[in-house]
Amino acid sequence: MKKKIFLILFLIIILMANFSFASYSTVSMTVVEEPVCTIEIGDNSKFEKRLVSKDLTNKEVTLQLQVTNEEVADKLTGEAMIVIDNSESMTEEISGTTRRDLVFESAKTLVSNLLQDNTALNVGIVSFSSNSDTSKEGTLEDAFLISEMSNDVTTLTNAISNIQTNGARTDLDAGIQLATQYFTDNATNKYMIVLTDGVPNIAVNYDGSYYSDDVISKTRQTLINTTNNGIQLFTMLTGIADENFVPIGDKSYGEIISEVFGSQESPTAGNFYYVTDDMIEETITNTIYEDLIPTDKTFTDFTIVDYFPQEIIDNFEFAYVSNATHGNISAQVDPTTNSITWTIPELAIGETATVQYTLKLKEDFDSSIVNKILDTNERVDISYTDPNGATQEKTSDVTPKLRLTEPPAVLPAAGKTILIKFVVLASGLLVFSLIKLAILNKKMN
Repeated sequence: MKKKIFLILFLIIILMANFSFASYSTVSMTVVEEPVCTIEIGDNSKFEKRLVSKDLTNKEVTLQLQVTNEEVADKLTGEAMIVIDNSESMTEEISGTTRRDLVFESAKTLVSNLLQDNTALNVGIVSFSSNSDTSKEGTLEDAFLISEMSNDVTTLTNAISNIQTNGARTDLDAGIQLATQYFTDNATNKYMIVLTDGVPNIAVNYDGSYYSDDVISKTRQTLINTTNNGIQLFTMLTGIADENFVPIGDKSYGEIISEVFGSQESPTAGNFYYVTDDMIEETITNTIYEDLIPTDKTFTDFTIVDYFPQEIIDNFEFAYVSNATHGNISAQVDPTTNSITWTIPELAIGETATVQYTLKLKEDFDSSIVNKILDTNERVDISYTDPNGATQEKTSDVTPKLRLTEPPAVLPAAGKTILIKFVVLASGLLVFSLIKLAILNKKMN
């Protein structure tokens, strides 16, 4: 009797299971909402988490985490004077061209780049060497104003092309002093770019001896005075073939350079670029340009933590589509926090970091999640260091949402009748057997 009871119970349990639990093969998955989780970074940059593809037949979705640095480099504002050496040594031939052409063409490129889409900067041009009238040598007339302040690229580049290289000596002191006079009092920022190919051998009101200590001290002091007057100074020196050469007296070129300009690491004033002729173009068009304009809008030390709800962890398989394009990311979901962590050491202007992963329904999923709205993630936390060195922390709980549905069982009329009869019969048999068992037990007792 007991065996019959157990058999009936077993059949009823199987019947109930078939109609109580959702089947992987019959359950359907839909995307209920596809909002983009967006976290603003800086002025123009952002983090986004979005659903990028869905394979609902295979009950799988692909999500993407992406950080984009779309910051815009600052424009130079204020006034800039470009002070160019036009001494005879500038005509020296260098690899099929002349030093003059290298310097002048690079200076024109610099002007064009500085003024491109920029009306907030004015540029002036001064040249220097020594006056052809020897009676004026050692005066401000060793330098010449080539162009007053302007933001017209054509005017300025034509002015540079028309500079004549005919002075015998190098009066850097006169060039800087004359250029200083053309800054206006109300300029918000003042810059001076000096391009020279020789060691200064004369100065304004010098003692009459070339390369003398008086020339050295006067030129050095003018450099210092320039920065003390609020002018940002950028000086490039090239064309020195032999530092050990002693032109006059007892000091070599190298010693004079050190006393006047200092070194690149420890300049007398401002920025100093001591380069060979093959580095002229690179130095003027790139290095000086980048030092003039604070183009570094790099974000650093990103930590992005993506948290998942427990229902996603329990019922979906997690897998990366490919490696992260930048930085490092957790190999798998951390079971203690239900999260993955993505670290990006730095992200420069124009760079985009991306990683994608899939969520696929497990075959042994818990049927209790059927008909629920499932958030694909709980929240995203981001921390990073902005270009100003400040640490920023942000979060968002915006997430795409899924739903599982099970179609209702549809049986033909005959099937429904048979099912009802079977359930009634099984239930009656179970009750009868229980009563019978109770009576037998009572008789035995």
